[in-house]
Amino acid sequence: MKAFTKLTAVVAPLDRANVDTDAIIPKQFLKSIKRSGFGPNAFDEWRYLDHGEPGMDNSKRPLNPDFPLNKPRYRGAQILLTRKNFGCGSSREHAPWALDDYGFRAVIAPSFADIFFNNCYKNGLLPIVLDEDTVDGLFREVEANEGYTLSVDLERQIVTTPSGQSFAFEITEHRKHCLLNGLDEIGLTLQHADEIRGFEAERKNSQPWLFHG
Repeated sequence: MKAFTKLTAVVAPLDRANVDTDAIIPKQFLKSIKRSGFGPNAFDEWRYLDHGEPGMDNSKRPLNPDFPLNKPRYRGAQILLTRKNFGCGSSREHAPWALDDYGFRAVIAPSFADIFFNNCYKNGLLPIVLDEDTVDGLFREVEANEGYTLSVDLERQIVTTPSGQSFAFEITEHRKHCLLNGLDEIGLTLQHADEIRGFEAERKNSQPWLFHG
């Protein structure tokens, strides 16, 4: 998993509340269990003017010019600014996979659906909760300033605007440790690989009958 420490990046606005996981990555694209390859179909039904299916050449599909992520001013954005209850609906882990594969490293919203919120941390995506008034102000600044960027400092737990205004956000120490060090659940387990091997060796010596046959 990619580590997250500091990020200064262009912000893309998605001014919609209750964006569900089927909107983030539609159900017809869930046939793979690999974590990569979902970015071209992130927000597929809003992003394109036709109906997408697996195997289609996305580079030849007609883009929806009114969808924010298709606007040139938001090209290369790594921070998504959106509204409350982002990631609601089904619990598919493909949703953070799609956002990550698109290029997003952080999502800012007033609230997130619980399962999506937890899945973000497991995949190196930082969900940041800021109050609605703050998010409203950020939407206004993004709209007024082309190429608008924010800086996210995970160690200090702050988001900073170009003018120097800072907003603090909460994160548990465990989640912070995992993101700073790029550790998913497998990575955390592998930190104890020597202990696990020692336990298995001792178990094989003390209970050899379990290993016969």
